[in-house]
Formats: sequence, C-alpha cells, structure tokens
Amino acid sequence: MNAALTSGEHTGDGDEHTGGEPTGGAHPEPVIRDARELAADPERAAGFAESAHRILADLVAGGAALGWVEPPSPDEVAELLGHVMTAARNGDAALRAAYLGRRLVGLGYWLRYTRPTHRPHADLEKIAVDAAAHGRGVGRALTTALVADARAAGIEVLTLDARGDNTGALHLYRSLGFTEYGRLPRFVAVGEHRYDKVFFMLDLRRHG
Repeated sequence: MNAALTSGEHTGDGDEHTGGEPTGGAHPEPVIRDARELAADPERAAGFAESAHRILADLVAGGAALGWVEPPSPDEVAELLGHVMTAARNGDAALRAAYLGRRLVGLGYWLRYTRPTHRPHADLEKIAVDAAAHGRGVGRALTTALVADARAAGIEVLTLDARGDNTGALHLYRSLGFTEYGRLPRFVAVGEHRYDKVFFMLDLRRHG
C-alpha cells in the first residue's frame, strides 16, 4: 500500500479511543462514520473531498508519508475518494471518516486487491489524521473500525506497508495485532533521504 498512518505509508497516533458522540465538552471524542453514513448526509458529503484535501495536503507539506512527495491537488484527492466510494458501494472497499462535531479530522480506507488470485484480501492504503487532532486516539479509532469492516466483509488477510521511520504508526499496527512480514531496507526515496519500507499483515482467518 502507500499511506500515511497506513498502507503504503502512515502517520497518526496510537492513543486509546473510547467511542461515542461528541459531548460538547472541552475535549469531545471523535465519531467514526462509514461511507454509507457520509452519503446519507448531503452537507457532509458535499464538503468531504475539500476537507480531506486540506488534511492530506497539510500532512504531506509537513513531511508525512502518505504516498506523495508534493501535496496532492484538490482534483487528485477528489478523484481518489470518488474511486474509493464507488468501490465501497460495490463491496470492494471500506472508507471511514473521523469527525469532531462537524469538522473532519481524519480518514482512512482499504481496497480489495484487483488481481483475481488475491481477491480474498485487501490492502489498508491510507489513514490520515489532522495534525491538530493528534493525541486524541483518532488513528487508532479509524484503524480499528477499518479492521472491523474488513472482518465483516469476509476479508481473509489485511495488509499494509509503512515507512520505517514512522514509529508511532508501527507501534499502533503492532498493538492492533498486525505482524511484520518483511522489510526493504532504504527503499523509500524522499530527496536525498532513504527509509525502510515495512510490510505488515493481519490474518483475519486467525483472529476473532
């Protein structure tokens, strides 16, 4: 994969998340919504791509490992999310979005492999959390929800890959039961810098 707190590469936090609707207090908890809930809320749906672009572009500009060297354009993000939403409607993906009130603070998704021999499996491709919401358990809540979606969809093995210096993401994945099954030393090139590419898997045939 190729994400920020996820597939490809990841960024985010590993804090605990207790769930629930925002309480209106000083620190409301993130609410994790799926693709169907987004589509059913015209206001959220209309602003989703724009808000997602803001998060992704800001993270990439800050050096996050999300699969881009330069911040993506709004059109590129809109096209990507359109593809994921279509795949989700067809049962070939899951998309999750984290909100604090009406504000989008994180998103993530997995996609089923397209190769016929790999169709039982899926790749967790991106989990991105707004820098302002780090430390709130958003990354853990998104990943947990996407794993549950994969299990419900009958996915057998959920894979992801992450950049080797993304220690927070690596810790999060291990804490959720993912196991490292390979590593390419100094494989990811960002300018003059080189980072390991680390591969993880969660075998849902053996969990839950």
